[in-house]
Amino acid sequence: MAWGWKLHSDGIHIKPGEVVQPDERMSWPITISIGAQHVVAMFGATFLVPLLTGFDPSTTLFFTGVGTLLFLGITSGRLPSYLGSSFALIAPIGAVTGYVAGGGKALDPAKQALAQGGIISAGVALAIVGLVVHFAGAGWIDHVMPPVVTGTIVALIGFNLAPAAWNNVKQAPVTALCTILAVLLVTAFFKGIIGRLSILIGVLIGYGVACIRGEVNFSAIADAHWVGTPAFQAPSFDVKYLGLFVPVVLVLIAENIGHVKSVSAMTGRDMDPLTGRALFSDGISTIFAGFGGGSATTTYAENIGVMAATRVYSTAAYVVAGIVALILSMLPKFGQIVATIPEGVLGGAATILYGMIGMLGVRIWVQNRVDFSDPVNLNTAAVALVVAIANYTWTVGDMSFEGIALGSFGAIIIYHVMRAISRWRGTTIEPASPASARAGAELVQGELERDPFLKEDQEGSTSRD
Repeated sequence: MAWGWKLHSDGIHIKPGEVVQPDERMSWPITISIGAQHVVAMFGATFLVPLLTGFDPSTTLFFTGVGTLLFLGITSGRLPSYLGSSFALIAPIGAVTGYVAGGGKALDPAKQALAQGGIISAGVALAIVGLVVHFAGAGWIDHVMPPVVTGTIVALIGFNLAPAAWNNVKQAPVTALCTILAVLLVTAFFKGIIGRLSILIGVLIGYGVACIRGEVNFSAIADAHWVGTPAFQAPSFDVKYLGLFVPVVLVLIAENIGHVKSVSAMTGRDMDPLTGRALFSDGISTIFAGFGGGSATTTYAENIGVMAATRVYSTAAYVVAGIVALILSMLPKFGQIVATIPEGVLGGAATILYGMIGMLGVRIWVQNRVDFSDPVNLNTAAVALVVAIANYTWTVGDMSFEGIALGSFGAIIIYHVMRAISRWRGTTIEPASPASARAGAELVQGELERDPFLKEDQEGSTSRD
């Protein structure tokens, strides 16, 4: 589309059954308010990443705004998305920096610079994949990473991070428990946009508990200026860390493809031709972030919830969100307030978020009806998950490959090697029993009826091996 959005109807009302398409907009006051909702939706998860890695929150927010505007520009304003901080790179960043949130030690700038180099390498790899997909199509990705592999990789990222959550929880278990309960209760009591903001609301409640218990240090807020630029830092590079970062690209690919398919299902438009641009855009955004001291970016499911609740898919709202993020990143006091969130709150929120990442992988299996009575599927997931959860490590010279890298590549290699051998040998794979198949179908149908967002995803996806 040419930049410039058509006004939807009268710009104020959305008729039953209608949606505001990406190339449309509501009146500017409504569009601005929806853009602000997108900022709120991404806020909790986006800020948790720098807090857990020791990166500067304002710098991270700045590059999510820049990345979102880049994404919209490269996709010609046809694919609505906010690029928030990616949780997939928390583990490799921590492996390089050795930073532990709430551990009492500041992040070593030299180690952060090395982590930034790793982030850039992941961005370059993702951008290259995006170019290949744009010119050659995305079919080869489905072949290399069928649902059993994709689900396994997403799941092992979340479960690999579990020890990091516990390290924070044990610093202030009462505050962490209050944060967890707050998130769970908000999710259970509310639906729509409030329920989708349960992480953010839970963090705010946990922060209040921490204040009451005297766990928050406000001294840095008073010293911060009202207006200023984020703290940028140059990266440095070391090839031995490539094994930690490049495999995470597989997760970023899965997240972007999932986002494209979800938006296609919700808008009724075929967004698949934009898949290459989406991957390339996210890669370029991640490169920019790495060069300046921000976290890697990814398309955000949190903002899918806002679109589903409002039925407004206008990219104009995301332009507003990107601009608002840039403005907030230039308010140092705001950044320092976020930086005061204590370890107990971080641990509570991370417990749920890391678990949710893991269960998103399981959701991919369920949506695509992956058959675990097939030994190839079962062994692919089993070995890769244990490797990641136990954080197996393999050192080759100066290069070190840890749980996420070994688990991700292991899932791909195990699946394809076992599948090739079973086809060559004509090995008979026992199908699921009729009773098991019926139970699985009933489970999937029940989930679709309870969760309209899952139903939309299911209708926009295809069942693959």
